[in-house]
Amino acid sequence: MNKKKLEQTWRWYGPEDPVTLQDVKQAGATGIVTALHHIPHGEVWPKAEILQRKKIIEDADLVWSVVESVTVHEAIKTRSVEAEHYLENYCQTLQNLADCGIKTVCYNFMPVLDWTRTQLDLVMKDGSKALYFDWVDLAIFDIYILQRPDAASSYSPAILSKAEANVATLSEDDLQGIQTNVLMGIPGEKDASLEDLRRSIAIYGEIGFDGLRDNLAYFLFAISDVCEREGIKMTMHPDDPPFPILGLPRIASNLTDFQRIIDCVDKDFNGICFCTGSLGAGAQNDLPKMFRALAHRVHFVHLRNVKRDEIGSFYEADHLDGDVDMYAVMKALVEENQLRDKSIPFRPDHGHQMLDDLHKKTNPGYSAIGRLRGLAELRGLELGIVRNQE
Repeated sequence: MNKKKLEQTWRWYGPEDPVTLQDVKQAGATGIVTALHHIPHGEVWPKAEILQRKKIIEDADLVWSVVESVTVHEAIKTRSVEAEHYLENYCQTLQNLADCGIKTVCYNFMPVLDWTRTQLDLVMKDGSKALYFDWVDLAIFDIYILQRPDAASSYSPAILSKAEANVATLSEDDLQGIQTNVLMGIPGEKDASLEDLRRSIAIYGEIGFDGLRDNLAYFLFAISDVCEREGIKMTMHPDDPPFPILGLPRIASNLTDFQRIIDCVDKDFNGICFCTGSLGAGAQNDLPKMFRALAHRVHFVHLRNVKRDEIGSFYEADHLDGDVDMYAVMKALVEENQLRDKSIPFRPDHGHQMLDDLHKKTNPGYSAIGRLRGLAELRGLELGIVRNQE
């Protein structure tokens, strides 16, 4: 019996991406995951711009499979006075995408920071470089650079002790490097400042966990009509990393969180981007169990691995070598895929900077060769599981 294969996709940042569509084809992916990054957050994506991007992709004999991301404006997350305006724009963008035949959309609802790493070039044993989240460096940023009020209460005595010892050894360039890396997670058209971050943290301090969850429900209800009418699948990305940082609330970090998200608007469009790297950074998360519990709402998958240490710091490991049981996740994913009319799209998420890419400037985590290696490993893992089930 021939088993249906997962759809192999690849994140592409558009015509300015140093990794070209020809590179993507050589890697073996058939679907593209992209967004119109040049359009400011909150503005409507015009149909002409969408169709232009789609044509570029299709002219390369590829398919625009998933939009990642249509960014949710901070006004919506905080439910400010401008929220209704940005919700109208968001719905119009979704309508325009659907009119152009693109109906799977990834987004996140993380406050302020889309992702957080403290180092972008951790050198691995083989000489390649990986992204790294270090609790000690985050504490140094939080306490000594950002100087958030009562920041020290967020860290264990062991982390505080190491941070105090380490900060005394760091140069101004070292401190600036940590600051730059953390602030890189703030999406936008301009460089964010420490003062911007302080203001945002204060706003979310007032909103809190329950308030942010209520604002997500408000967002989902607002887009539900266009999503249901057009058959759009929204896929919410987990918190990255999946635990509170810098005093910011987190509402998409574990199984309970996602079950609540599904229940708050219990409609098929309200789906999940199952990211094994983000969720895998949380030691409490049993990923195969989580996937099986949430599989009916998983419309898109990021496959990435992480390796945690004793205090919860983690680096992004090889795709098949980390704390995530990638075999068990892939097995569950293959089984779910057989139940679908249409193959589930997945992409190799991030990859080590290696070989010739060590000498190139690329988006953090998105160099070509490391992802090519990851896709090849994941493709082989899927094939082995599929053949074993025949």
